[in-house]
Amino acid sequence: MEFKQQVTVTGIKRFKGEVDGKNYDSFKVFVQVALDESKGTAKGFATEEFNAGESSEYDKWKHLPFPLEADATYQMVTTGKMTKIQIVDVKPRSMTKAA
Repeated sequence: MEFKQQVTVTGIKRFKGEVDGKNYDSFKVFVQVALDESKGTAKGFATEEFNAGESSEYDKWKHLPFPLEADATYQMVTTGKMTKIQIVDVKPRSMTKAA
């Protein structure tokens, strides 16, 4: 199941290299997420890290000022026991408007 949402991206990070003999190539976005206020023990926002592709994506974002607004497409997936939400696409709104 996929859904779209406008999000605030607070930062980005890339990594391309080898760790313990295994190659990695990643681009991560840090997205502002509301804290669960339902129990009255939290209020406000936190930042969650999401995988968003390969390290080459970093170059498309590095000139932008942060934080920034972006359009994200999320996907909900499950193992059958545990459900998680992952980003399948994210684009800064300034890039979306220009397209």
